[in-house]
Amino acid sequence: MSITKSSTRAALAIGQVIKRHQHIHKTGHDHNCKTKHTTVDVKSLHTCCHHFFPEQPSTTNEELAEYKFKKDSHHDYQPNVVENDYAYEIKANHFKFGPGVLKETGVDAARILKEFGVNSKPRIAIYTDKVMRNLETFDIVYKSIKQYVRDAQILIYDDVAVEPTDVSYKTATQFVNEHGQVDLFISVGGGSVMDTVKAVNLYSMYPPEDFLDYVNPPIGKGLPVPGPLKPHIAIPTTCGTGSEATGFAIFDLLSMKAKTGIAHHELRPTMAIIDPTTTLTMPANVVAASGFDVLSHGLESYTAQSYRRRKQNPYVLGKTGMRPQNQGSNPFADMGCLEALRLTGQYIARATNDASDIEARHQMMFASMLAGAAMGSAGVHLPHGMSYSVSGNNKKFIMDGYPNDHVLIPHGVAVILNAPSVFKHTAYSNPERHLKCAQALGADIRGATPQDAGEILHERLVQLMKDTHMPNGLNQVGFSDVDIPALVKGTLPQKRVVDNCAVQVDEQNLSDMFKGAMKYW
Repeated sequence: MSITKSSTRAALAIGQVIKRHQHIHKTGHDHNCKTKHTTVDVKSLHTCCHHFFPEQPSTTNEELAEYKFKKDSHHDYQPNVVENDYAYEIKANHFKFGPGVLKETGVDAARILKEFGVNSKPRIAIYTDKVMRNLETFDIVYKSIKQYVRDAQILIYDDVAVEPTDVSYKTATQFVNEHGQVDLFISVGGGSVMDTVKAVNLYSMYPPEDFLDYVNPPIGKGLPVPGPLKPHIAIPTTCGTGSEATGFAIFDLLSMKAKTGIAHHELRPTMAIIDPTTTLTMPANVVAASGFDVLSHGLESYTAQSYRRRKQNPYVLGKTGMRPQNQGSNPFADMGCLEALRLTGQYIARATNDASDIEARHQMMFASMLAGAAMGSAGVHLPHGMSYSVSGNNKKFIMDGYPNDHVLIPHGVAVILNAPSVFKHTAYSNPERHLKCAQALGADIRGATPQDAGEILHERLVQLMKDTHMPNGLNQVGFSDVDIPALVKGTLPQKRVVDNCAVQVDEQNLSDMFKGAMKYW
């Protein structure tokens, strides 16, 4: 495994948090707690180590021990398969997490500008949307920059689309082209805002001959980023997309009626400032939709094909010296996936149904960061690939809590509508991993057999959808069996994610999965 020097501290920080979780569960001893627990007793851990377990886990020690997991051979070395990869690569960015860190934005901006050799009159472009522009979150960021960045010229673009398109990317890029070179980008908003800045940074720095040149194949050419980009501080305000941790920029290609995107390590933000208090103004449906995106990132990254089963691509390694971001599941990503799933299973309904539950929204923000970091090396697969076609073929659905001036199936909703059906079909590829996911989400797996894995995970996902008032399958957002061929057609070109699944799929498999996603209860 190779970890870039600039990423070591971020990677170790995430690993230490999860390692501490695992140490407490294994030994019953929290190093920050004065009491040494001689037995692994969840109740006493909760009572004494309340700072680490804010709420008593719903699963007892006896229940956790009931299912005997076999050795996980998912990442085992295959010495006779020489064309498969033998390593994975982690390039994490710089995270700052905690309530109140928004006020430090200007300090970090000044430091980063200095590191990039900008010592006077910096030009800073802040990208956001019209709703966020009028909220306190934006004011805090703006005032912090004015306070700490001397003689800064601040440009503000507040017309980012809720679900970006190729047209909106071009318009946002034109804004920079018209105002001249920018020294630092700052994105304040959800995944759409962060993805837009990634694209603007790339297209303004290295204009291609054709817009699709950087877009993932087979839709585009998938050309690598030619060189370094301008620094980018990402400030997420939703507990969901994890875009602050990845090098993905996703958008709707209007001519195809489907989502696609750009994927490259250089697109990853220079730094992410993650303040959980930014989520307190989110409407319930936005919390649920973004939360299910977190859940799907964890599920898909953990159940993706192993990095050892991904064929090497000498062209990519020879040209860039780096492996792609969708490398497949790997031991580093696995840790973040399971912890993100545990947190999401415990807190998504609370965060959705009670706007005053600060703890729940705080924990969902942390889960988003973990899942985003995991997804940034492992990649997602079928639920995301299918969601791109669902979003692109939407005819009439508008989600409450979102702008109502155009039809919109929020990304997280489009993903979770497919997920229960997908995992019911893919569970046979690795029942152990699917059961671990179900258990992390809070499912009772006592007495479970490998044959039960798909059904158990399916049922747990459906229950979480009910608990958060999600639509009951694709039927409820305007689709029927008649639309399945179009949905399949829009999914097949998403090779970056479809090929990351541990199960090879064809048109018939996808048709069956879409049919199973039409109605759940």
